[in-house]
Amino acid sequence: MSKKEKVEVHWLNKPQDHNYPAAISYLSLLYDEKTAVSLVKQLESAPLVEFKAKDIFRASHLSLLGVSNLHVRRDIKKIKSGELLSPLLLIRDQTNRMLIIADGYHLLCAAYRFDEDALIPCKIA
Repeated sequence: MSKKEKVEVHWLNKPQDHNYPAAISYLSLLYDEKTAVSLVKQLESAPLVEFKAKDIFRASHLSLLGVSNLHVRRDIKKIKSGELLSPLLLIRDQTNRMLIIADGYHLLCAAYRFDEDALIPCKIA
């Protein structure tokens, strides 16, 4: 699939309820449970903002997953069908000066395939 393929990505105006427990699960690998829960509470009350897909990748230091990844492939299908996607949940790791994608990594990889300059809605704490 070419990144030049023009497909509009549609986003929900807030994360879905299941995104927050997923973020706690992931953040609990990086932080103690109390800190993970506190960070997610901050995300719940954070306003929705937008960042370019390429900037989120640069700040996170993560690699772009390809279409060989099952979850990315599934999210690409969602994008092509016009399904509304959940905004990303992001944490600023001040200590390591990097961004943690607490939830939405596969969605970001899928959206990036269509437009690396796409504005991605996020909540960030």
